[in-house]
Amino acid sequence: MSEKNNKKKKKNSQMIIRINDQERAQFIELCEELDTSAAREVRRFIREFIAKHNEQE
Repeated sequence: MSEKNNKKKKKNSQMIIRINDQERAQFIELCEELDTSAAREVRRFIREFIAKHNEQE
């Protein structure tokens, strides 16, 4: 990936969400079992959600 593209995708914002402790624990555990991270899966969800809703316009 070029340096220009790398800067464009820089992760520089945070989102704080409130979720049930039990759901969080289950989500983290499942991510670990699937060899992924919670942050990666949340980012993937956001990208897919945006793409899905952009298609509907």
